[in-house]
Amino acid sequence: MAIASVNPATGEVLKTYESLTDEELEAKLELAARTFVTYRNTSFAYRAERMLKAAEILEQEKESLGRMMSLEMGKPIQSAIDEAVKSAWACRYYAEHAERFLADEAVETSASHSYIRYQPLGPVLAVMPWNYPFWQVVRFVAPALMAGNVGLLKHASNVPQSALAVEDVFLRAGFAEGVFQTLLVGASKVDKILDDPRIVAATLTGSEGAGIQVGISAAKRIKKVVLELGGSDPYIVMSSANFDEAVATAVKARVANNGQSCIAAKRFIVEESIGDRFEQEFVRRMEALNVGDPLDPKTELGPLATTDAVEDMQRDVQKSIEAGARLLTGGKPLPGKGNFYPPTVLTNVPRNSPAYSEEFFGPVASIFRVKNADEAIRIANDTRFGLGASVWTQDRAERDRFIYGLEAGMVFINKMVASDPRVPFGGVKQSGFGRELGPFGIREFTNIKTVWIEK
Repeated sequence: MAIASVNPATGEVLKTYESLTDEELEAKLELAARTFVTYRNTSFAYRAERMLKAAEILEQEKESLGRMMSLEMGKPIQSAIDEAVKSAWACRYYAEHAERFLADEAVETSASHSYIRYQPLGPVLAVMPWNYPFWQVVRFVAPALMAGNVGLLKHASNVPQSALAVEDVFLRAGFAEGVFQTLLVGASKVDKILDDPRIVAATLTGSEGAGIQVGISAAKRIKKVVLELGGSDPYIVMSSANFDEAVATAVKARVANNGQSCIAAKRFIVEESIGDRFEQEFVRRMEALNVGDPLDPKTELGPLATTDAVEDMQRDVQKSIEAGARLLTGGKPLPGKGNFYPPTVLTNVPRNSPAYSEEFFGPVASIFRVKNADEAIRIANDTRFGLGASVWTQDRAERDRFIYGLEAGMVFINKMVASDPRVPFGGVKQSGFGRELGPFGIREFTNIKTVWIEK
């Protein structure tokens, strides 16, 4: 079966690749297992030298890598360039901090000496999405490799060029062949790969459905798995907020990466006293966005990644309107070539509609009005997801109430939700479990070994 790279702005097929045969896949799995035997014994200094070189390559080639990402999945060019730079940051961060994060930790017990030691597990499978084709991979591979594991990447099938390019960066950085490999295979091969005893763990970033399947596959084999799934993230604006900053950031939080981000704000929950003003200004700013060619530096909103994404978006918007939601702007795919969907805003959203709590993976926003913080928390939590939440308030008591009351893995006050190598990333409820990034992320794929020495 061919794997195709298609320009979502034009529909043009950029490149096709053949999937790995069973024999080719077997060779890569065997290489990973064999490589781990020696790579696990390398020093932190050895790994860090190569990780820093990977960061250097990512920064030096940010324009060409950014252009490839834009062509392959449609993100605005500056966003794509920034993604390459952010990926370099993660490489550098773990190169500099991994040894400290994984240092032996003394524990006071009745033993003469007891401590915790973090050791690598082995070959880890990463199943990654197309929306951040470099960043999603690097935030797995940088900590995994610095911990002494080896990685195998099953990337989304619509970004094969990015998948191969990431592998190439790490090879050119000096990592041995077999330390990190891309597997050009379809989703149907994932269960078979997880069934292989040489694969010791897995991580997936993607849809709720994909996470369930990988979670079941891993559980059947008693293998560790980290799942980062969908989100229907709330963006709460209280009357005490800095209004201009809150509304300007709200637009960025909704349309970042063309609205195709698990942590993009989807549901805008606004205190009633500023509801009219927020709604008018938010719609005005959404309508003013420059929609078009992602390679044009002036473009603020590019195409959705696939034609299926446009169809899904339109179906859910229409269902929400039929259920009683009021359309303020947008609401229909743009005519012409490419997978373009306009900035869209819904209000008066009923609870039985998709716009109330589902993850809209595109530039569609739902606005809710509330009387107070308690009602805002109730609506924010009224979803099966619990990834991120952004709250805008200058009231300290309100701030503390939101931090405690929101069911989310991440709460950002007076800032849009973002991933950062320095802090843990992940969610609760149906948004998954486990953490990426920060010191917790690198420890996810280690054997947390207790050592007890009596005499």
